[in-house]
Amino acid sequence: MAVKLSHRLEQIVDALPLRKGMRVLEIGCGPGAMAREIAQRIGNGHILAIDRSSKAVLQAISGSQAEIEAGCLSFRQVAVEDFILKDGELPFDIAVAVRVGALDGRHPEIEKQALLKISGALTPEGQLFIDGGAPLTEIPLDKYR
Repeated sequence: MAVKLSHRLEQIVDALPLRKGMRVLEIGCGPGAMAREIAQRIGNGHILAIDRSSKAVLQAISGSQAEIEAGCLSFRQVAVEDFILKDGELPFDIAVAVRVGALDGRHPEIEKQALLKISGALTPEGQLFIDGGAPLTEIPLDKYR
């Protein structure tokens, strides 16, 4: 059974600069509720949702069969600081992270490594958004590119 999107996550998705056909990377997807909502909004685009927890990824996959079968959503178990594009995988237009410990400022070395990996997975104009602000904050990536 799909998890309903919380009001907070709905506000975050509403604030993202989503458009039809774009590629989105969600970092720390948990049970996949936000990924499913983004998939609906980007039409023929694609969202890759990652999480370091195998349990979270399995839960997200089990609740997202329609989107996976439609080819607009996929999941991968990987920590953001270890994430790299697979051979032939296209870069992403935006990345979004909500409540991701590697990006919350408590672990500067892991954060630096994560930002380098995220930058490498985005298009040259790609943007990273994290929770915070009203309701999102864009993290500048110029020094990591």
